[in-house]
Amino acid sequence: MIEILHQDDALLAVNKPAGVPVHRSKLVGRAEAYLIDLLREQVGGPLHLAHRLDQPTSGVLLVARDAAIAGALGEQFMGRAVSKQYLAVVRGWPEPAEGLIDYPLPGSRETGPRREARTRYRRLATVEVPIPLGRYPQQRYALMLAEPETGRFRQIRKHFAHIHHPIVGDSQHGRGDHNRLYKQHFGCHRMLLHAWRLNLRHPVSGAPLHLEAPLDAPFRALLERFGWALPD
Repeated sequence: MIEILHQDDALLAVNKPAGVPVHRSKLVGRAEAYLIDLLREQVGGPLHLAHRLDQPTSGVLLVARDAAIAGALGEQFMGRAVSKQYLAVVRGWPEPAEGLIDYPLPGSRETGPRREARTRYRRLATVEVPIPLGRYPQQRYALMLAEPETGRFRQIRKHFAHIHHPIVGDSQHGRGDHNRLYKQHFGCHRMLLHAWRLNLRHPVSGAPLHLEAPLDAPFRALLERFGWALPD
C-alpha cells in the first residue's frame, strides 16, 4: 500500500517509496511495478502526475484527479510558487555550512543545452565514523537540507556531486566505495535523498497546503544511529 499523506476531490499527496519508478519511462527501463499503476489500483479513478521524483528518491509526490488540476499544479511548479525541502546524506562536511549552489545543468540528455539551476542548502548535522576507506581511517558524512529553486533533471544529485559532496547511495553521480560502505556496515541499500516537505496553494480553494512525508525505516535508522535529529 502506498502511504497517502493528503486526499481530497482534487488531488492526492503520497509518500513515494525509494526504488519505485513513478511511471513508465525510457530512463528507468522496465520495472515490476510503477507507482501510478499501484495508486490507481489502490484509490481508483483517473489519476494524473503533477510532478516527478527520481526512481531512487522517496517522499512527497502530488497526483491530480484530472488533467485540469494537474495543469494548475504544474503552473505553480513552473512559476516557482512551490516550496520544496529535501533531506540528503552526503559524503564529507560541506563548507560553508549554508549556501547556494548556482550551476547550470542540462536536461535528461547530458549533451543538451544547459539551463540555470540553483539549490540552497543547509548542513543540519555531521558524523565521523571510524571505518577506514582508501587513505582515510575515518569517514565524514553530513545530513543536509536542500531547497531547489529550480527543477532541473536530477538537480540536487548533480549539484551535490558538483561541489564534491555526492549523495550516499547515488549510483549515477555518487561514490561507489562509500555506497558499498553503507550497504556493508549500515545495511542501507537506498539512495539517501528524500522529498521531505512541499508547500503550495490548493489548486481549487487557494488555501495553503503544507505536506510532509515521514522517512522510511532505513533512512530513519541511520538518523538514530548517528544521533541526528530533524529540525522543526
